[in-house]
Amino acid sequence: MTTVTVTCMALLGILLFLLGANVTRQRVLRGAGNQQPTDPADRLLIAQRAHGNAAEYIPTLLVLILVCSTLTDSPLVDALAIAALAVRLAHAIGMLTAKTLAAHGPLRDIGALGTYLVGLAIGATAIVAM
Repeated sequence: MTTVTVTCMALLGILLFLLGANVTRQRVLRGAGNQQPTDPADRLLIAQRAHGNAAEYIPTLLVLILVCSTLTDSPLVDALAIAALAVRLAHAIGMLTAKTLAAHGPLRDIGALGTYLVGLAIGATAIVAM
């Protein structure tokens, strides 16, 4: 496993924890108010969904990157790890900067589509590398 791959994996983990910390920050700012928002423009709901979405995809990406790293020393694994980090960052930034979850922006959409494509590529790489 290369330094690039390990760094990307570590940064993906850090991103997940930072998004979780942002949810806590939003809860503290809210105080004793509604902790279960439903308004798509509510900053707490946006923070919750950004963290939740990351929690849905980052662990699987990390496992697939780890599997690929143990099966092959191909530079493709580094490229896919970088791509995974880039698309997850794009998605998180796209969500956190949105005025509402009801509207999609380019970063959010690129991040979502990129996550699917990178995930499929990493999965396929693991199968081919066996």
